[in-house]
Amino acid sequence: MSSFLSTVVLPIALAAVTIVLLLGLFNMMRGGSPNTSQKLMRLRVLFQFIAVVIAMLAVWLLGKS
Repeated sequence: MSSFLSTVVLPIALAAVTIVLLLGLFNMMRGGSPNTSQKLMRLRVLFQFIAVVIAMLAVWLLGKS
């Protein structure tokens, strides 16, 4: 289970964080809506939280085995 988390799920979560971060940055750079940038940055924080939880869960499961 921890191998699946660390090799499949965690990279997907990190990719989601990166994509949302880049979308937010591109929106700000091109002078897009501040509301859209704010929503994207809030979504990034949520995805970061999920990625950290997955990483901690994988570390915890690796320590148990």
